Amino acid sequence: MDETTTPTGAGHGREVVTRVRMRARSRSEPHRASTPLELLFDLCFVVAVAQAGTRLVHALVEGRPGHGISGYLLIFFAVWWAWMNFTWFASAYDTDDIPYRIATLVQMSGVLVLAAGVPRAFDDADYGVAVAGYLIMRLALTGQWLRAACGESGAGRRVALRYVAGLVLVEFGWVGLLLLPGSLRTGGFLVLVAAELAVPAVAEHGHGTSWHPEHIAERYGLFTLIVLGETISAATLAVQSAFDESAALDLLLPIAAGGLLIVFAAFWSYFAVPIHEYLTSNRQAFQWGYSHYAVLGSAAAIGAGIEVAVEQVTRHTELSARAAAACVTAPTAVFLFTVWAVHTRPFKRGPAEHLVLPAGAAAVLLCTLAGHLAVPLAGAVSAATVAVGVRLAARRAATAAI
Repeated sequence: MDETTTPTGAGHGREVVTRVRMRARSRSEPHRASTPLELLFDLCFVVAVAQAGTRLVHALVEGRPGHGISGYLLIFFAVWWAWMNFTWFASAYDTDDIPYRIATLVQMSGVLVLAAGVPRAFDDADYGVAVAGYLIMRLALTGQWLRAACGESGAGRRVALRYVAGLVLVEFGWVGLLLLPGSLRTGGFLVLVAAELAVPAVAEHGHGTSWHPEHIAERYGLFTLIVLGETISAATLAVQSAFDESAALDLLLPIAAGGLLIVFAAFWSYFAVPIHEYLTSNRQAFQWGYSHYAVLGSAAAIGAGIEVAVEQVTRHTELSARAAAACVTAPTAVFLFTVWAVHTRPFKRGPAEHLVLPAGAAAVLLCTLAGHLAVPLAGAVSAATVAVGVRLAARRAATAAI
C-alpha cells in the first residue's frame, strides 16, 4: 500500500497513517487475525442481537409465536447480513487508516440505530428507524467499496464497482419498501433479501476478492461466541430468578444447568474442526457463509428460549411447560443439525460420525415431551452428543496412527 501522508500514531501492531491507497490484501498473508477495531465493531452487534432476542421472548411469552418468530427472522437477517458484509470486505481490504476507521465508526452508529428501531419494528411493524440504521451501515460500506475501486485496477476495480452498483440499487429498494402498503411489504422484503444475497455472487463472478480463510473462520467463530453469550445471560437470569423466587428453586436451577450444558456443547461442536482448511474457493465460502444465517440465528434463539422457560416456571406466562420447553429444544436442535450440515460435515468420516449431530438434534427435540425437565435433559443429551463425537474422532485418529 502506498502511504500518502506521514504516520500519526500507533495502531494494531503497525503504524496508523492518515490515508493509504486501498488495495487488496494477500490471501496467503501469515498471522492474519481479527483486529481490535473489528472486535469493537462486533460489540455493537451484541446490542442488536440482544434487542431481537428480547422482543422474541416477549412475543413468545404473550402467546404470539408466529409474530415473534417472523419478526425475529427479519431483524436477525438485517443484523447478520450487515455484519457479514463488513466482515468479508475487511478480510480483503482492511487498511486500518483514519478514513477506514471513520467509515467503520459510521457503520457502528448504524448498528446502534438499527438496534434502537427493533422494538418499533416488532411491536408496531414500524420499520423506519431500523431501515434508517441499516442504510447508514450500507452507505458507509458503499463508500468503502468506492475507495477500493479507486485503489484497484483491472478485474479488482470491476468487482468493487459492481459491489457499489449493487449496494446502491438495493439501498433504493429498502427506501421504496417503506412506501409500500403493509400488505405488500412481506413480498417486497423477500425480493430485497434475494437481491442482497445476489450482490456478492454477481459482483465476484469471474474474479473473487482476496478474503483470508483463517481470518474469516476466526471472525465467524467470534460472532458465534457473541450469540451464544445470549444463552449465558439467560442462564444467569435463571439463577437469579431461582434465588428471587425460592418456591421454584428446584425447577430454575436445572434450567440454568441445562442452558450451560447446551452452550458448552454448542461451543464444542462448532469449534471441533479447522474450517479454514475447507474454505478454498468462492463457491464453498459463499455456501458456508450464507448458511450461517441458520447457525447463528438458532444459537441466539436458544438464549431467548431459556428466558421463556424461566418465565413459564415463575408463572409469568400462560404457556404450557411443553410449549416453553420447545422454545429451547427447537433452536438447539436446529443449531446442532445445521452445524453438521454446513460446518463440520466435510470433516466427518463414515456413517457413525455423520449421524452423531443429526441424531443428537432429534433426541433434543424428543426432550420437549419432558415438560419442566426438558431443558436439563436437552443439556444432558447435547453433552452426550459431544462425548460420542469426541469418542468416534479419537477412535479414527487411533486407527490412522496404527
